[in-house]
Amino acid sequence: MLELRHLNKTFSPSVVPVKDLSLSVKRGEFLTLLGPSGCGKSTVLRMIAGLEQPTKGQVLIQGDDVTHKPPGDRNISMVFQSYALYPHMTVADNIASALKLRKIPEEEVRQRLREVSNFLGLEALMERKPSKLSGGQRQRVAVARALVRRPSVFLLDEPLSNLDALLRENVRAELKQLFESQQAPVVYVTHDQTEAMTLSTKVAVLNDGNLQQLDAPHQIYAFQIRKRFPIQEQRV
Repeated sequence: MLELRHLNKTFSPSVVPVKDLSLSVKRGEFLTLLGPSGCGKSTVLRMIAGLEQPTKGQVLIQGDDVTHKPPGDRNISMVFQSYALYPHMTVADNIASALKLRKIPEEEVRQRLREVSNFLGLEALMERKPSKLSGGQRQRVAVARALVRRPSVFLLDEPLSNLDALLRENVRAELKQLFESQQAPVVYVTHDQTEAMTLSTKVAVLNDGNLQQLDAPHQIYAFQIRKRFPIQEQRV
C-alpha cells in the first residue's frame, strides 16, 4: 500500500503547490490525480518518487517511511510524459537498463525480458532503436521498462499526452487491461477527465494544491453533473 500523510510542499511563501494532502492507495487500486495545470498533481508524483523532497509530511510504501530515501531505494517505477527512452539503445536494452543497474543476474534479466515482451507484444521490436518506433510503441516500451522491475508502486505522469486522439483511445484501453492484471498500487496524473473516468478505481481531484474530492469515478462524475446542473426544489 502507498500512503501519503499530511504532505506539504512549499517553494516560496507565495508558491505552495501541495497543501496537507493525505490519502492511500491499496494493492490493485488505480488512483488518478486529476486537475488543471499547476494544481500540484505532478509535484505529488515527484514527492512519491523521491525526485522532490516534501516540506512536511510522510510518504509510506508498504508501511515503510521512505520520505527521506533516495529514488533508487523506493522500489518505484515511473513512466514519464516523454517516455525517457535512451535513443542509442535498442528496445531490449532500454527495458533491461534498470535491472542491470540493480545488478540482477543475467539469466533472470533475460527471463524477465521474455515475459514482459510477450505480455506487451514487443517481441518483433526488441532490436529496434526508439527512433524506429511509433508513438504507441514507444509508450509500450516505457511501460515495459516499468513492469520489468516488479515495483511496489507504479507512477505515470500524463503518459498519453503526446499521442493523437485515436491512438490515445487505443492505448488507454491497453493500459486499463494491463494494470487490472497487476497488484501494485498505481498513481496516474492527468488533466484529462475522460482518462480519469475510464482508467481509475478512484479519482483525487486537486485544485490550487488542495484535495477537493476523493471518490470512485462515477461518484466524481455525478457530483460534477449536479454542480453544473443543480436540481431546483419544486414548491407546492
